[in-house]
Amino acid sequence: MKPRLGALLAASALAIGSLALTGPAATAAAGVTATFAKAQEWGGGYEGKYTITNGGPGAVTSWKIEFDLPAGTTLGAFWDALVTKNGNHYVATNREYNGSIAAGATRTFGFVGSGAGEPANCTVNGNACGGGGNDPTPPTAPSGLSVTDTTSNSVSLAWTASTDNVGVTGYDVYQGATVATTVTGTTATVSGLNPATEYQFSVRAKDAAGNTSDPSGQITATTKPGDQNPGSGRGAPYLFLGWGNPPAPQTVMKATGVKWFTMAFVLAQGGCNPSWDGQRPLTGGIDANAINQIRAAGGDVVPSFGGWSGNKLGPNCSTPQALAGAYQKVIDAFKLKAIDIDIENTDEFENATVQDRILEALKIVKQSNPGIQTIVTIPTTKTGPNSWGNRLIERSQAIGANIDVFTLMPFDFGSSDIKTDTINATTALKNKLKAVFGWSDAVAFNHSGISGMNGLSDQRETTTTATWTQLRDWSKSNGLGRFSFWAVNRDRGGCDGQVSSNCSGIPQSDWEFTRITAGF
Repeated sequence: MKPRLGALLAASALAIGSLALTGPAATAAAGVTATFAKAQEWGGGYEGKYTITNGGPGAVTSWKIEFDLPAGTTLGAFWDALVTKNGNHYVATNREYNGSIAAGATRTFGFVGSGAGEPANCTVNGNACGGGGNDPTPPTAPSGLSVTDTTSNSVSLAWTASTDNVGVTGYDVYQGATVATTVTGTTATVSGLNPATEYQFSVRAKDAAGNTSDPSGQITATTKPGDQNPGSGRGAPYLFLGWGNPPAPQTVMKATGVKWFTMAFVLAQGGCNPSWDGQRPLTGGIDANAINQIRAAGGDVVPSFGGWSGNKLGPNCSTPQALAGAYQKVIDAFKLKAIDIDIENTDEFENATVQDRILEALKIVKQSNPGIQTIVTIPTTKTGPNSWGNRLIERSQAIGANIDVFTLMPFDFGSSDIKTDTINATTALKNKLKAVFGWSDAVAFNHSGISGMNGLSDQRETTTTATWTQLRDWSKSNGLGRFSFWAVNRDRGGCDGQVSSNCSGIPQSDWEFTRITAGF
């Protein structure tokens, strides 16, 4: 485990998300239009989205959007389209999966804009994006907004359809003042929420000309209490069975009261195939046996994918879908409640393509496994996430990856007051999450985590048991979502002054860091 950082994405022949055109544009049907909207804005940029609507009379098999961005604004990351640029002129065409649009249907694609300028001179399939007529009439406001279901992390809504002189193309669902999701029907589920928390929702309708209705009436919903048993593995130190004289997990559980372990590491074997440490079988080996022992003793596990060393799934799986499939193999094998994606090596962390692939895969995992918790663990500086960490957070919001906990690894700074630097870095993470997602302090802290290194770090920084206790108590008082350390293998005395795989390098009782962590 180690730290690192980065930037955004260059725009020159890249690949996007849900709408686009491939090859020469088909002859535009009279009813094909495209509308632009800002889904999110933040200091110095925004998430933009184009909605392509086929008003008929027939289906189209491909689409192409062309537009210009003003000086000072550039297009960065994008999804659901293929995008090329020439100067300030951009061309977005459909992907292989979203070129066909039936009459009356829509497609969307999105991008991150750096700067405040909006697209101009838009055409779709060679014609003006607004279509042939001027439609100044907005839809009527949606009515009858109601809550149909709640869980500990989601709220489901339904409403009565709006009417429009031409036709409604979709609905923006607002959580407070922020668009939480966009749908074409009259139901939606907003997920990624916190347990036992009150939220306000409203809905606006849109038409093909870009007109937006007045908001529906606002409704309040409270999510259900979370699983307190301890369903999310909030205090789960790392246990690595391929290194450092690993202890029997039941021995540690009995001595400390810890219930959850973060099992390291799931890597790639033979391409996009998950296995423990890249060499031990996923099931039927020592790792699966340890999981069975932990569960027999009343605990559970959070498998961790990645780490610093070894062959990672992120670079080896060629698409988000393939990577999500690799994650799913592990989820299915052990019926998991949570997974940890440890993105720290430069081949994953400092690689925009792989970062996006991981986030898109986690979005698929969340959609396929309702209720599963996704944790992303990244390196940090003393003052919080670096440019690569900030990019990952911004892209997770833009993509809608719905990450539950962003965890920092606050160590290996070279020299450090571990307590002060850990608190400063985690507070900076909280502030970044507030700025990107619009969360309160409490909600942002709940989506934040710490993964420290007990005893002597690789750079010989010292975390004592007293310091770890103070950090645990600070984390509890601020409602952090995760508290972990590397590793249980090292949670023993006997090698004072040494950086070792099987002891902490400081005077301590065996399993003392694990005992402290169990108190989280």
